Amino acid sequence: MSEQRTVPFRWPFTGGSALNVPHVTSMTWRDGLFAHWRVDPEALRPHVPGQLALETRNGHAWVSVLSFVLTNVGLRGSPPIMRLAFPALTVRTYVRYRGDPGLFFFSIDIDRSLLATAIGRAIRLPVSDATIQVGATAENHVVFASDRLQTARTRDGPARFAATYRSDGPVFTAEPDTLAYWLTARRRFYAPTGRGVLVGEIAHDPWPLQPAAVTIHENTLFEANGLPTPVGDPVVHYADDLSMTGSIPRRL
Repeated sequence: MSEQRTVPFRWPFTGGSALNVPHVTSMTWRDGLFAHWRVDPEALRPHVPGQLALETRNGHAWVSVLSFVLTNVGLRGSPPIMRLAFPALTVRTYVRYRGDPGLFFFSIDIDRSLLATAIGRAIRLPVSDATIQVGATAENHVVFASDRLQTARTRDGPARFAATYRSDGPVFTAEPDTLAYWLTARRRFYAPTGRGVLVGEIAHDPWPLQPAAVTIHENTLFEANGLPTPVGDPVVHYADDLSMTGSIPRRL
């Protein structure tokens, strides 16, 4: 699959701005599940750093769990022998900083101990080592199971997530002003530190979203991250096979 020419990335939201920084890494997303839960914004606000504004839609805050596999991960232009592949699991919410929309990550679990440490130090995000298994059933379901190793971020017991899922409809591109677009079309993340706020970007074509058939067998991520209990059933989407690039975070 060819590299995308996506730098500088033009922010897709009204009022946003591009960072105009080089995207030095590239990768391919595969076998991805988006699961989004509504959460009481007043209960979630204390868990988001004060530098960031918690963003809501129709009075609800949202916390999303994403399970996926990254392949061909490495520096742009590097040979295949230097590329990595690994599964990952993220927990995130929706924020603004200086008016620009983006993501705040509560946790990122990766099934590679040394890589988790290196990535966490490089991008200043809450990356943890986990045991993650990904497989497939005869019915083409993705089988994803993650068990985070005990860390300081595992506040109230184990951080586990297990689900089987598959696509359940045709591919579509989310239209602006829809909930699916609001939940998925975010390509900037913020990482507040003691000396300010770091920001990084990814760039890619629009998500190839599909309806999803999902069974969540276990999910203790909200409790393990000290987050409030979500409201109702999740909004779910499946997305597969998308090339993307990423920038090195910089301080705003």
